[in-house]
Amino acid sequence: MDESRTIATEWRNWSGSVHAQPARVERPRDERELCQVVRSARKIRVVGAGHSFSPLCDTQATLLDLRAIEGSLELSPTGDSAWVPASWTLQRVTETLWRAGRSLANQGDIDTQSVAGALATGTHGTGADLPCLSTFARAFQIVLADGSLIECSPETRPLLFEAQRLSLGLLGVVVRVQIGVVPAYRLRERIDGVAWNEVVETYDQLAAEHRHAEFWVYPYSDRVILKTLDCTTTAERPEPAPNDEEIFRFICETTAQFPQTALPLQRMLTGLVRSRKRSGPAHEIFPTKRNVRFEEMEYEVPRAAGLAALQEARRWIQEQELPVPFPFEYRCTAGDEIWLSPFNKGPVGNISAHQYAKLPWQALFRDLEDIFRAHGGRPHWGKRHSLTAEDVFQLYPKAADFCAVRADADPEAKFANPYLTQLLALG
Repeated sequence: MDESRTIATEWRNWSGSVHAQPARVERPRDERELCQVVRSARKIRVVGAGHSFSPLCDTQATLLDLRAIEGSLELSPTGDSAWVPASWTLQRVTETLWRAGRSLANQGDIDTQSVAGALATGTHGTGADLPCLSTFARAFQIVLADGSLIECSPETRPLLFEAQRLSLGLLGVVVRVQIGVVPAYRLRERIDGVAWNEVVETYDQLAAEHRHAEFWVYPYSDRVILKTLDCTTTAERPEPAPNDEEIFRFICETTAQFPQTALPLQRMLTGLVRSRKRSGPAHEIFPTKRNVRFEEMEYEVPRAAGLAALQEARRWIQEQELPVPFPFEYRCTAGDEIWLSPFNKGPVGNISAHQYAKLPWQALFRDLEDIFRAHGGRPHWGKRHSLTAEDVFQLYPKAADFCAVRADADPEAKFANPYLTQLLALG
């Protein structure tokens, strides 16, 4: 049997809520095999790290895994960009960049995503002046539906490049990406327990004063966990972040069995938060290990309405006395001009709602989504949402341009699955 091809039984995403039964999983070993696989497939989806919560990789056709294709990071002569294999994780990219004296300008708090997956869904970090990771792309090498390997950039096939910057995997299979990089830098992290009212009143100031300012707030607690990050020249290795996972897992399990304990447990936990600091290379400070499984929905709300939307969401959970053991996460991100980016109308407040994987999430997210939509929000493509094609074309004036480029690049919709076909009315 060809080692690059296996019969598949089931594929699951990280949270376990999306499970597919592809007919085959293809693992090409080089670009020649990749082009052949794409050319011969009727329908095909590329899988990365599986950290999306929306069913982007759900398929009964061919699932494509690129991790067997060897590659290397190639820094440009000027040092301001690098070509990287699209299947590499952000962790591998940033560690390799660090050894070359470079860093990504920003990251989120998860670094297990593949580069291609992070760009295709608009993954972002925190920072009032820092846009999403899709804006880092300078050029792409892509295998199109006919099996041809091409390159696109602002100078070469510019419309394809514009659409590819945030593509949901609908234009082709990305093999390599040229991304912008910056000189390597270190970060100092500070964690504080702060009153909810205080952080609401001062968040804009905090976001202006610090390179990064974000916080977590539990639905039933009046205190928040505030994190700020700033550049530093301190050279020591970072101390490991405190591992509170077992305590948090206990709170989640207890809330799932005894919902009435949510309020006292959350107030107890946030009351224990003490100020702490650490510093180190940026790529070691940004990420946080996540092993307690959850489901997630995130909405990008216009910055001026973000905190009000969060306040309303917390109040609603309290009034309904819902068992929600996870905190909301609140961040801010700069705007951009990418066609399908939820940040293309300007700066946003990012509101992430989580639910423990053992608890129901569908009704909770549906009602929270109504709140966030009422405040002008648009969802993160990799997280749970219920947008219809009508919603997409109403919320994204450039969606028609994206679909026109997609139709030209892939007229038979080879790279679409049923979910994306419905989401963008592909026929």
